[in-house]
Amino acid sequence: MTSTTSTSPWEELVTSALLGTDRRTPPADAMTAGKDAPTALLDAAALHTVRRRAGLLPAPAAARPEPAPHDTRPQLPAPARRRLAQLLADRSAPSAGGRRGTAPDLTELLPQWLAAANEHGYQAPPSVLPALLDASRARTDLRPQALAFAGPRGLWLARLNPEWKFALRGASGGSTLPAAEDAEAVRRLWEEGLFAERVALLGAVRARDAGAALALLAGTWSTERAEDRLMFLDSLRRGLSDADEPFLERALSDRSRNVRATAAELLAALPRSALAGRMAARAASCVGLDRSGDAGGAAIAVEAPHECDADMQRDGVAASPPSGRGERSWWLGQLVEAAPLSTWPDRLGGRTAEELVALPVTDDWRDELHAAWCRAAVRQRDPEWSRALLGPPGTPPDTGPGTISLAERSKLLTTLPEGERADWVAGFIAAHGLSEAFQLLGVCAVPWAEPLGRAVVDALDIARDAGSYPWSFSGVMGLAERCLAPAEATRLESLTATPDEREGASPGAGGYWSEAFQRMVSTLHLRAAIRVELEAVAAPPPRPFP
Repeated sequence: MTSTTSTSPWEELVTSALLGTDRRTPPADAMTAGKDAPTALLDAAALHTVRRRAGLLPAPAAARPEPAPHDTRPQLPAPARRRLAQLLADRSAPSAGGRRGTAPDLTELLPQWLAAANEHGYQAPPSVLPALLDASRARTDLRPQALAFAGPRGLWLARLNPEWKFALRGASGGSTLPAAEDAEAVRRLWEEGLFAERVALLGAVRARDAGAALALLAGTWSTERAEDRLMFLDSLRRGLSDADEPFLERALSDRSRNVRATAAELLAALPRSALAGRMAARAASCVGLDRSGDAGGAAIAVEAPHECDADMQRDGVAASPPSGRGERSWWLGQLVEAAPLSTWPDRLGGRTAEELVALPVTDDWRDELHAAWCRAAVRQRDPEWSRALLGPPGTPPDTGPGTISLAERSKLLTTLPEGERADWVAGFIAAHGLSEAFQLLGVCAVPWAEPLGRAVVDALDIARDAGSYPWSFSGVMGLAERCLAPAEATRLESLTATPDEREGASPGAGGYWSEAFQRMVSTLHLRAAIRVELEAVAAPPPRPFP
């Protein structure tokens, strides 16, 4: 077929456009009388583009996707649907100069909204699923709650867009799992399902029959990818028991270092496991009472290991220390961390955890020993040892019984009951203020218990009266907006007025504090409204299409 229009090769036009018409003159048949070279080039390129597109042959029609699965959960109440759309659409950002204004930060309330909606068992409206998946793609912290809320339709939709492929590995998507007693359906899904579906299936089977779940996992273990073996192994944390020991012992010989390390960690959390016994014997050979009498009384003596043999490495002891860390202290810390805490009262004179933590430690091994005990208390979820290592909240952080970092204190607090945890942090804030409380507040249950909320508000009030700027406490202020009980809004109302500027105070600090407290009050009111909206009468689920 012959064309009467320009036949300039596309490559020549592109070359002229890239180099510029001054350096590369367009082909002669692209030039038009009365037009300069750049204009003629663009006209020819436009014409050629239309020709190229018009000459494309249509692709074969793809198979239509399967219909979206039915979601049996109740629909959101109408006010909650409108609120969700508002939260997903918000693109607010801090205003110039660091001032955020008095309006709530909606993006920070979305995780709480999702958690509350999942507590009520609602399904996600189909119209918001694309925005919900987009939000989850950008924010990994949203994914567990967002994918649970998206349910089976969210997973169905994620299969149709490569940008949402994270959902196919991140959660089961609420897909319907076969009954644990349906062996054939379980086997088929285990062998053919998406990774997320397989993880969910393993958990469901494990909840009903731990032995059957281990048999399922063992059947395909050797053919699984290393990263999948690691994830499957990590899922055994829930419901971990002595029955898991034989499988975990075999995993100590896995070809993946990360799998071996996780297996060793899980075995160390089983006080009666053979690995825990081996670690206890090794640790006890390194730590004992000082028999020399040089310490002037009862003391703990430490003799760190001189080598890391093959058996230690098989049991999860990493031979190579991080940069700047001595080998012997590195090995000692791992042995003590993995040894059952019940080892030490018998080994060290029948003393309680509190008494042991108070004992002096010879040769400057105290910090290393206490840090390892902290990690052991967290791993073994031992509140008695955690209390001993934390000490009274009013004790100065650098002279406490454990003399541990704030990060370690935060982890220890997670082993205490929620009420006790909140009381300890409230006492810490009352004694030391808010400057070092951010990490500690982050592990407290939401909404904060009344004593903790009162301690935070009182400390903020003291900081305001001192004349400092509120952004010195921006992290705590943001947490307070999301974590204070909404009922605290009444107490905060009195702090929203702009105080008189005192002599020596930072210029304009009073206005900034007033704005920050107004934002906190409005956020608390919004959180209360969200709860009311979610508790409204929900609509029944729609009938599935025939």
